[in-house]
Amino acid sequence: MSRIIRFEIHASQPRALIDFYSALLGWRFTEVPSIGYWRIETGTPQESGINGGLVQRPTTAPVDSTALNAFVCTAEVTSLDDTLAKATELGAVVALPKMEIAGMGWLAYIIDPDGNILGLLQPDPAHG
Repeated sequence: MSRIIRFEIHASQPRALIDFYSALLGWRFTEVPSIGYWRIETGTPQESGINGGLVQRPTTAPVDSTALNAFVCTAEVTSLDDTLAKATELGAVVALPKMEIAGMGWLAYIIDPDGNILGLLQPDPAHG
């Protein structure tokens, strides 16, 4: 069985998305200038989860909001309501409103300012 070990965000304007995700989720970005890439640290090695990267979206890649072809990653948050409010304040749009996922918690999807979809999940402490 193969487990997901990394994610990557494609960005039309990398600096703008770095600011967005740093402010929204506290992620840390480290630039690798030689390849036009930023490593994303989403937590400490002791925490569950994965790290990722951010790369300039190729100019040949189509960005079409009329259809959704995605592989959605979900970030754990302490308060879904607070995170959704902050996300919209930072320029995101709610794509899937808050809904309960039985036995897990509360889930919503946002579209970041560059058109990428991200899931946000507030775990239910009763099922942790």
